[in-house]
Amino acid sequence: MDVTVGSVCVAIIVVLVSIAVRYLESVQRKINDLRLKVDDQSKRHGGELVAEVLKAHRVKFVYTLCGGHISPILVACEKLGIRVIDTRHEATAAFAADATARVSGTVGVCCVTAGPGLTNTVTAVKNAQMAESPLLLLGGAGASLTQGRGALQDIDQMALFKPLCKFVARVTRVREIPSILRRAICASQSGTPGPVFVEFPLDTLYFYSLVRKEAGVSDSAKSLSQRFVNGFISHHVNSVFAGAWENHTYDPLPVKRPFATADQVNQCVELIRNSKKPVIVLGSQSTLPPTDPGALTNALTNMGIPCFLGGMSRGMLGRNSPIHIMQRRRDALKDADVVILAGTVCDFRLSYGRVLNRKSKIVAINRSKEQLFKNSDMFWKPTLAVNADPGSFLVSLYELLGTGYSCDPSWPRMLKERDHEKEAANKKKAAEPTDKHLNPLKVLMELDNVMSDDAIMVADGGDFVGSAAYIVRPRGALRWLDPGAFGTLGVGAGFALGVKLCNPDTDVWVIFGDGALGYSMMEFDTFVRHKIPIAAVVGNDGAWTQIMREQVPMFNSSVGCQLTVSLAYFACWPSNTFIG
Repeated sequence: MDVTVGSVCVAIIVVLVSIAVRYLESVQRKINDLRLKVDDQSKRHGGELVAEVLKAHRVKFVYTLCGGHISPILVACEKLGIRVIDTRHEATAAFAADATARVSGTVGVCCVTAGPGLTNTVTAVKNAQMAESPLLLLGGAGASLTQGRGALQDIDQMALFKPLCKFVARVTRVREIPSILRRAICASQSGTPGPVFVEFPLDTLYFYSLVRKEAGVSDSAKSLSQRFVNGFISHHVNSVFAGAWENHTYDPLPVKRPFATADQVNQCVELIRNSKKPVIVLGSQSTLPPTDPGALTNALTNMGIPCFLGGMSRGMLGRNSPIHIMQRRRDALKDADVVILAGTVCDFRLSYGRVLNRKSKIVAINRSKEQLFKNSDMFWKPTLAVNADPGSFLVSLYELLGTGYSCDPSWPRMLKERDHEKEAANKKKAAEPTDKHLNPLKVLMELDNVMSDDAIMVADGGDFVGSAAYIVRPRGALRWLDPGAFGTLGVGAGFALGVKLCNPDTDVWVIFGDGALGYSMMEFDTFVRHKIPIAAVVGNDGAWTQIMREQVPMFNSSVGCQLTVSLAYFACWPSNTFIG
């Protein structure tokens, strides 16, 4: 009983202290509002501060679908040389920012208007969260005094994005814009990367005289009640703009990343030295900064340990590496005596850990502690669990193993022979004649042959993309993009947009399923308007075949799964290529 009472007392004290802190912060803010000056003649606006911060963080592109709530941000970005790319749907803008973050090493930025503009990004933001992409979402909102009073497109946006983002903040003073944005960008890249959201009410973005006018401040108030309301509104507007243009710092804050200790790496060194059949399974986290992809490729190649590559790590070993194993992963993991999960999670992709041999030594490295131990309470147990950056861990592992170590070549050779057997079977299937349409495996093999050596591939689909994943070979690091663990359809156009802008001299190919293509068709207008050349290949079988393949045998019905094969695709050459 005493313990319970004590716990309740502690909880009450914590709540009271929290309330007191918030009250003191509020008082301090109001004191600052009175102390700081308001430049009521200035034509500057909050959008200028947003653009300054983005420029200082090496942001080159802002993806958007315009809206009156965010016009000052877009105009200011253009003036500072940040390219504004407007899309036909907000989800595409967010997907493009996600792709930019993945391939550029910096934050990707999406700026959309209030209400439905923001709700249209929800799927893309959730995809970025699960793919661990540092995406900065900037959203408009109604003026501060009108929020919750029925303003146009006014909803509780903070509550909507709090479960999806690492950091959410609402700007309430113009002078706060640089500090909030710097913290948001830092949070998006620190630890386990992910999306962040900053909300900008209208009165924090437009210039003083317009905000004052639209707020309803009247110079001819007569009655006491009118003067009272007038004074309240006037004071609020002044507090929003107090100290708005005083000296600001725009430079990036230091990004915090977890790194393994020397002792943790040495424990892994001992496991590898004593193993005969080690395997490395790489996930997208292994490609994150600060590790240079070239240094990681060099480390993996020289260690000679067979590797399975997933997510953004596809292509890490080039097109034809003797240690890159593509087929029969389940068998290899059962045979291995040491398995290194470098940013790979034991979720559905590894059958929740059930594919791992319980006799194997498992080394798991992940920036996220939650992902590090996913399902370890049920189907697998890590021998060594390291809450750290996987890419730098593998480079350190190579350095500590020394140049004298190399995996017994007979092990990767045996796994590679399994690859050759599977590939021979695929070639045999690709050679089979079809009654009417093209053989999809044949199409994908031809595609693999014609793509340039530095081509980047974007995968958006189900059945057709599933085949492409083991037929088409990514050319290098960061040259394959798929949605990630969320399995989102519709990423194609946005991903291609972001990737091509970051790699203007590189061929970008989108591999579409005909179902997934429906989400992206309208964005070919975006490609043409902004003169962004991409190539698209569509597996058009007139159905949601990945679903139908199981539904029909199980229920003897294809309801909801049928599309059409008669859709006439168009060619956009020379600005774009579209192959049906």
